[in-house]
Amino acid sequence: MPKPHIPLEDIRAQVEACRKCPLADGRTQTVFGVGNPSARVLIVGEAPGKNEDLQGEPFVGKAGQYLNELLAIAGLAREDVFIANVLKCRPPGNRDPRPEEIELCTPYLREQTRTIDPEFIVTLGNFSTKFILKTEIGITRLHGTLQRAGKFKVFPIFHPAAAIYDGSKREALENDFATLGELLRASDAEKAASAAQVDSPATPAQPAVEQPHLL
Repeated sequence: MPKPHIPLEDIRAQVEACRKCPLADGRTQTVFGVGNPSARVLIVGEAPGKNEDLQGEPFVGKAGQYLNELLAIAGLAREDVFIANVLKCRPPGNRDPRPEEIELCTPYLREQTRTIDPEFIVTLGNFSTKFILKTEIGITRLHGTLQRAGKFKVFPIFHPAAAIYDGSKREALENDFATLGELLRASDAEKAASAAQVDSPATPAQPAVEQPHLL
């Protein structure tokens, strides 16, 4: 029997009370995630930075503004998607997440994903991509390619911050978000075609026409 989904507010309360690892000692607040609780697209980043830790919301500041622009390229807005991170607390000095921190924190992300039940998971950067896809292949090779993780369609993309520090990644990021928009529209068209096929009445059988004998 499948486990019942946990309401997002209950998962948020668990995150806020969490002290499983030392990151809890240095946080200003947890960064649970924000957006549409029934989102078709779940965006997964790596970990909160300084601004996120102060405001309690993922992807604020320059990276957040750029993410808004990228979402628009895909025909989306922040209120359409749900945005979360692999880690819910800021690593000191914005260092990379450590394996033990990922292991302790990701059950919250798993429960968020089960409850939101998105069609697409967009992984931003190496850590979220490797965690979601259970792979050691890096984002440079995987970005812009549609993958699968169980029933979810997974679309890896460079982290927006990467383009802020390295302008050469901007074109790839924008192209990948354009591709995401195409994937969403193709999925819509496929669903519409399936619905039309189900709704259309069966064509009545035509009476057999007796063919003349050719003598």
